[in-house]
Amino acid sequence: MSNSLIIYSSTDGHTKKICERIANSLNGENLVNLVSLQEAKNVNLSNFEKIIIGASIRYGNYSQELFKFVNLNKNILDKKKSVFFSVNVVARKPGKNTSETNPYVKKFLKKSKWIPKKINVFAGKLDYPNYNLLDKYIIKFIMFITNGPTDTTQSYEFTDWSKVKDFTEEIEKTY
Repeated sequence: MSNSLIIYSSTDGHTKKICERIANSLNGENLVNLVSLQEAKNVNLSNFEKIIIGASIRYGNYSQELFKFVNLNKNILDKKKSVFFSVNVVARKPGKNTSETNPYVKKFLKKSKWIPKKINVFAGKLDYPNYNLLDKYIIKFIMFITNGPTDTTQSYEFTDWSKVKDFTEEIEKTY
């Protein structure tokens, strides 16, 4: 039996939803704890065999708290069975939907200097009806220039849940 920690850094809740799906799938043979990035600051990472971090992008950036957390805990993360995945809408596009081709994942790995044992990227969700006015129109503009959906009365989920399932199974088999 493995002891796993899943940490999420989520702007609108979709990354948390993906983490919950992974936690529920891993829960069979594993003891799984799911915490937010803020809660993870108070967790002793040494108590876990496997550490999975999922993080979202907003306006082309991860949370600065994510970088602080990774830098503070890099030595422990390097010794553990560590996993990282990114959730971003750019990953909806072929050619930007792998850890090798997604610009945000590449930028994160370079900046953080952390080398997780497993890395993946999942397309996220646009939830226009739940964004505040400023976010709604900034994101609409970004979608306009990147040929994405711009109808602000709709939500658009791009997540390939079978990819999430396959990734979870890979994590289970490997660890």
